[in-house]
Amino acid sequence: MSQSAVRMTGIVKRFPGVVANDGVDLEIRAGEVHALLGENGAGKSTLSNILTGLYRPDEGTVEVDGEQRVFSSPRDALEAGIGMVHQHFRLVATFTVAENVVLGESGGSLFMNQDEVATRVRELSDRYGLAVDPSARIWQLSVGEQQRVEILKVLYRGAKVLILDEPTAVLTPIEARSLFATLRAMADEGRSVIFISHKLGEVMSVSDRVTVLRGGRTVGTVNTSETSTRGLASMMVGRSVEFERVVRDNPADTSVTVLRVDEISANDDRGRASLHDISLTVGKGEIVGVAGVAGNGQRELAEVISGMRASTSGRISVGDELVKSGKARSAIARGIAHVPEDRLHTGLAASHSVEDNLALKNYRTSTISKFRLLKRRAIREQATALVERYDVKTPNTTTPVRLLSGGNVQKVLLAREFSALPKVLIAASPTRGLDVGAIEAVRERLVAAANEGVGVLLISEDLDEIMSLADRILVMYEGRILDDVPAEGADRERIGLTMGGSNVQEVAK
Repeated sequence: MSQSAVRMTGIVKRFPGVVANDGVDLEIRAGEVHALLGENGAGKSTLSNILTGLYRPDEGTVEVDGEQRVFSSPRDALEAGIGMVHQHFRLVATFTVAENVVLGESGGSLFMNQDEVATRVRELSDRYGLAVDPSARIWQLSVGEQQRVEILKVLYRGAKVLILDEPTAVLTPIEARSLFATLRAMADEGRSVIFISHKLGEVMSVSDRVTVLRGGRTVGTVNTSETSTRGLASMMVGRSVEFERVVRDNPADTSVTVLRVDEISANDDRGRASLHDISLTVGKGEIVGVAGVAGNGQRELAEVISGMRASTSGRISVGDELVKSGKARSAIARGIAHVPEDRLHTGLAASHSVEDNLALKNYRTSTISKFRLLKRRAIREQATALVERYDVKTPNTTTPVRLLSGGNVQKVLLAREFSALPKVLIAASPTRGLDVGAIEAVRERLVAAANEGVGVLLISEDLDEIMSLADRILVMYEGRILDDVPAEGADRERIGLTMGGSNVQEVAK
């Protein structure tokens, strides 16, 4: 049996009114990939934050290489060889990728050698398949690209114990397998990897053992070779979970086009061309999936259709009505709803209450305002009804949305968008970072919307999600649509290769 690299025993961490970790035990062996599973709120993040020095446990001990340690800061943990890629990024938006990678590094010179750092970043990028421009500023990058920077930060510091929170969320299946091979190589070198993921297939592919948390307690640790995705899902949520392709109650009516995009081109935040003559249609009640690696124009496509970004050419129409370029109010008036990938900063006002966020799209209507004055009672009644209908777990409707779990934040966003009775829904990575239970709830809402005749454009890097929900799949690469195939019976390998830029004709051979 391998020596323990990390051993956490009897870990207890309390917050006001909440016991986040309640006597958790976790052993990570040297030379293994160890998966940590659990729903949102199960205690995974708290446990990881204790191991990386962000929190100190109220009870329990942490041992690293057999020596008991007490970390007062993340720097202490890094010096002990423990680094983490957090789910919520810790990046300075105005700094470049290279500057973020070396930010806070101890022992360096006063002035940064940008060429040297950029070269090192490129080397790591090439080695781990994490393509990113060292000179780009963080605010110019997509969410997926920002996650890659976080991974590079930890690798740059040469950590011996790596905690990776959903590291493959923005990779194609082929790139994910490449990363898994890298993780296996790290483990073979004697390093330890703690792999946090909601993708049970990934856990089965890459991990040696799995520890499952539920309600702040350890449910158990199992050898991956002795379990299954169904078994792990049951341990996570306490009941059986199905992962089959969704069977629709009402099939799509593709004879009626609700959304038409004709030869749309647009630039990204840096002024570079990111969309090139994109054309697509979405039928009534149809779910069209857009598959692609983050940074290939998906975010710009969603923003152009929803009126958040102006196009440089082309036209968008809902039914027979044109949507004015770069005018979000025009898109809303035409019946377009938008669930952006960055739900807390783009989709919602994080510090505002649940009820205020639910009123953001209809505050001009006579239902909740009069003479430009808001009717607070009507806003609260509306919010109370939506919270109950969408099963949002919140202390009350005046709670700031930033204090809710990821799944409940997404439910607030979906409740607001769906309550506007849209004709078209643009959903960008709607289940990114959510647990199994929350993913089920969000997917059910998307299917329910399609069953009611809403045209859904589902943009996701999660190929499993697209293949289980979509009627048709578009594959996007470098701002172009390379393929358009029916989802049922779709060739996963072909889609994965096309996501990586392979020529469709070559893939088909």
